[in-house]
Amino acid sequence: MNRLPANFLWGNSVSSMQTEGAWNEGGKGMSVYDIREPREFASDWKVATDSYHRYPEDFDLMKDLGMNCYRFQIAWSRVCPTGDGEFNDEGIAFYDRFINDLIARGIEPMICLYHFDMPLALAETYNGFTDRRVMEAFIRYGQKMIDCFGDRVKWWLTFNEQNLYHMPDAFLISGYMRGDRTLRELYQIQHHVMMAHVHLTRYLHETQPAALMGGMLAHQLVYPATCKPQDVFCAQQYDEFTNQNLLRVYAGEGYSPEVLAVVEREGFTDIYQPADLALLTTTKCDYLAFSYYASRTLDSDAIPAGTAVNNYLTYGMKDNPFLKATEWNWQIDPLGFRTIITRYYNDWRLPVFPIENGIGVIEAWDGINPVEDDYRIDYHRDHINAMKAAIFEDGAEVIGYLGWGLIDILSSQGDMRKRYGVVYVNRDNHDLKDLKRVPKKSYAWLKRAIHSNGEEI
Repeated sequence: MNRLPANFLWGNSVSSMQTEGAWNEGGKGMSVYDIREPREFASDWKVATDSYHRYPEDFDLMKDLGMNCYRFQIAWSRVCPTGDGEFNDEGIAFYDRFINDLIARGIEPMICLYHFDMPLALAETYNGFTDRRVMEAFIRYGQKMIDCFGDRVKWWLTFNEQNLYHMPDAFLISGYMRGDRTLRELYQIQHHVMMAHVHLTRYLHETQPAALMGGMLAHQLVYPATCKPQDVFCAQQYDEFTNQNLLRVYAGEGYSPEVLAVVEREGFTDIYQPADLALLTTTKCDYLAFSYYASRTLDSDAIPAGTAVNNYLTYGMKDNPFLKATEWNWQIDPLGFRTIITRYYNDWRLPVFPIENGIGVIEAWDGINPVEDDYRIDYHRDHINAMKAAIFEDGAEVIGYLGWGLIDILSSQGDMRKRYGVVYVNRDNHDLKDLKRVPKKSYAWLKRAIHSNGEEI
């Protein structure tokens, strides 16, 4: 029971905008992140952790840890500077070397095609994924990447945390630059993103039969605040609109009838072309992936009457008194991790792959001694044990476990203070210092855990 299957994948997940830097090198075009101004607690995105130049050093650390899988994002504007024009051979050659260098170290690459950094030209011209032409440009880009790398890359994802496009976050990550952030626009964004995913899943299956496409959620595990029926009902509604609706498509069932009822009632049916809806029920993912950091609790009393289900958590999120929280008030809940894994496999009978999990903490290095991060060891130990319970006690089929940013990177908000890694990167938000990589105390622990395949944790 203590040791995981021999083919279990251990690894790391990152996004290009949070790691690569080199924002104006190698023929890269501008993305929406390249024009974001730094703030007190947010860096710009121009250097990040400079993995564009330093990735071999990071790969060597991963190999030493025993990692055998690495999920990374291809920067759309690095390989296609305007998003829908000529492809950039220099950018494609960079990822070709990147992939080959992973494979040479015995690390399987997993490609994610989009992690929020829309090419600026598409955002300015079409307002991002609100426009179907951006969906078509993304399909073209994704097909090109499959053609370039599908012979060597088995594991694929279209969108990082795709259900975020069904929430208010959609307006921050979809290339949306102007408008009133209406519910109609939200449904346009989520549908165009889903259709891009479905088209590329079909293309991968048709052209690279040995490769596997996953669907990924930032799973929103939401508990009702009380056993009051309205709390329970609202939590179930939110789960249906932000989790289950996508999982149904990934499993080849099409959109949830409950969601389509809202589409009909709101007059959004023109967004959904008949050919789109037919395609949804003839395409199926090969595995289900998700990120998980914390659970949340929903209080129905705080939700104003008439609020769209997609926006419930904006108003109704409440602290759970039974859980501890991080400095960012993310409530730590390993049992929730087990709950998600077990339910995914029970409901959909597709292999499950947790590909982001970790704890973000404000940390500082004294320049001499390793960072003492026992809290990170405790967090990962508890979540790995919860995953093992889902496998060995609940019968779930799990492919592997990828931590988030196991080498420190910029947080999703650009805040370098929020560190997830077992390796410290020596830079602050506004002082790049020397970018030295320094293993923390948790590094040695994780190395033992991986080399023992989960036995010594």
